[in-house]
Amino acid sequence: MKPTVLLAQASTNDGRLMTLHEHDGEYLISVAGVPLMSTRQHHSEQRLAEVACQRICDLPAPTLLIGGLGLGFTLRAALEGLGPQAKITVAELLPAVVEWNRTSDFGLAWRELEDPRVELVVGNVANVIRNRPKAFDAILLDVDNGASGLTTASNAALYHASSLQRAKAALRPGGCLVVWSADNDPAFVERMGEAGFSVTTERVAAYPGGKLFNWLFVGET
Repeated sequence: MKPTVLLAQASTNDGRLMTLHEHDGEYLISVAGVPLMSTRQHHSEQRLAEVACQRICDLPAPTLLIGGLGLGFTLRAALEGLGPQAKITVAELLPAVVEWNRTSDFGLAWRELEDPRVELVVGNVANVIRNRPKAFDAILLDVDNGASGLTTASNAALYHASSLQRAKAALRPGGCLVVWSADNDPAFVERMGEAGFSVTTERVAAYPGGKLFNWLFVGET
């Protein structure tokens, strides 16, 4: 049996231990021992980008904001789904996640981060949303396990009613907000509707053929 190797570790903003492990060519990020994301289960992260790109790819110069770099699968799918005139801003709160993705030996998203269409912001996506009104055709949020913060308690504020209203204000007319969640969350879907979005939901397999499912909440203006 091949060993599980600890490649790197860092602290979250809340002081919890975050680790990067590798096992048999697969990578896993955990927080306080709880698996958060892996290269094995990434289908729903790709689908997050695909849902948005289907709606904005025909625009002459679409603008997309991704909240949460993760292991780069959402960014990779967005780059594949949008043309050369697109502008993709990625906001990642945790510098260690950026560093791990930029380490070419790990084979994560270092190439995608060097794409000229990509702007990387190391910081809270909430600040990007607040400071750039009507700047984006689509906003994707995958900063945690969903509307309950895991890596950083302050992440939960992103899913409050006031934050959803700010996200709507950061969208151009006809824009969409797509939120990834580990589980279904009817209360959050209701909040999206109260913030002025027309909401649909999609259940997505974490990996093709698997029995583990995640959810996407799609809000259109």
